[in-house]
Amino acid sequence: MSIKENLENIRYKISQAEKKSGRNEGSVKLMAVSKFHPAEAVVEAFDAGQFLFGENRVQEASEKFPPLIEAHPEINVHMIGQLQSNKVKKAVSFASCIQSVDRLDLLKEIEKQCAKLERTIKILFEVHTGEESKSGYESEALLRESIEAVAKGDLPHIIPCGFMTMAPFTDDEKLIRKSFITLRELSEKLRSEYTNLPLTELSMGMSGDFEIAIEEGSTLVRVGTAIFGERDYSK
Repeated sequence: MSIKENLENIRYKISQAEKKSGRNEGSVKLMAVSKFHPAEAVVEAFDAGQFLFGENRVQEASEKFPPLIEAHPEINVHMIGQLQSNKVKKAVSFASCIQSVDRLDLLKEIEKQCAKLERTIKILFEVHTGEESKSGYESEALLRESIEAVAKGDLPHIIPCGFMTMAPFTDDEKLIRKSFITLRELSEKLRSEYTNLPLTELSMGMSGDFEIAIEEGSTLVRVGTAIFGERDYSK
């Protein structure tokens, strides 16, 4: 199947999952994860109406996307992989959102680099909810420390939009669902406390589990393989 056909299939499944969950049609956004796929594949997806893309590696994304964004300003790129502080300067130059914020030091570096460019950037707080995942805030206390820094106005170039997590890599649906429920419940708790912050985004679900994620409240699913096919990891 072509990328266009794959996108149509995923969009249909998202729509069905929304209906099953009693949610409004269009309440879940689709991100196409283009890591290890060439610019040509991104253009093919764009031509099929896909504007939101996710990348894991700053180096790869910084080579691939700036020319595409210049040609097609509607394209948005989110960084979804673990981000090292020394890569922040390059990441904020083209990304519209960093979904993988997992520590206060990283937030401060993002603020520093965005201030230099006089631009704001959206971020999601990544929360560790699955045993296999190695990234994300591992305690509510550390997460709160970061949210407090934004809420107090210490980081004016950062727009906190919500939360992200990765479910454990398992076939056990109960464990996957538990991961998503954990993030949803935590987000509801924090949203009720920090009412001045727009913490509405819940980035949960990938190619193998996005329908479960939608049932548990995801507002943004990150799908790569089911759109672009298997990746060539040798490159």
